Formats: sequence, structure tokens, C-alpha cells
Amino acid sequence: MAKVSNRLIPILFVSLCPLVIQAQGNAAQDQKDKKEETRSPKPLQNVTGCIRKGDERGEVFITGEDGKTWELRSSSVKLDEHIGHKVTVTGSTTREAEEKREGIGDLRVTTLKLISKSCK
Repeated sequence: MAKVSNRLIPILFVSLCPLVIQAQGNAAQDQKDKKEETRSPKPLQNVTGCIRKGDERGEVFITGEDGKTWELRSSSVKLDEHIGHKVTVTGSTTREAEEKREGIGDLRVTTLKLISKSCK
């Protein structure tokens, strides 16, 4: 094994420090980016259709004009007051909800616009 001169050790140390610091910074940025991807809200979704009750207590659904069904949840909009009404709801989805059931999305409703008091 080659012997390293005592004079070279400080030079090597000074030369390698920026590389180590940069690698640590890149790793920290990668972790931050991954956290932001999982936290960032999805774009708002508008769905127009008729609200109906589900089989379980508190379940409320809407099937949009595109045929996609959404389970609706809201802490600010009284969805049960609009069962049987044609409405446009606006809200966002969550990653967990999309994986919950195939074919049914989960929509966190923030606004509701009444289109008609009947679904004809």
C-alpha cells in the first residue's frame, strides 16, 4: 500500500469536503422533493351529476356525466341535503382514496352548485 505524505492529507481533506457536502445536500433535496410530491394537493376536480345515498350510513355518491363514480366527503358542505339533486361539486382527491376501491374515486368536496332539485 502506498504511503500518503502528511502534507497531502490536508490537501485531500480540503479537496474532498465540497464533494461530501454537495452529496449530502443533494440527498436532503431529494427527500424534500419526495415529501412535497406526496403532500401536494391534486388539482381540483369538478363533477356534475346526481347525488345518491350509499348502502352504508353516511355514504354519499355521485356519478359524473363521464360515467365515473365518486364517493363524496365534506366537512363544509351538507351533502345529505342534496340527495336526489343534480349538482356540480368541486373538490380534490387523495392518493389513499384512489387506491381504496377500483372504479370509485374519493372526492373531498369544497363547493356545491345546485343545477336542479331533481335528477330527470
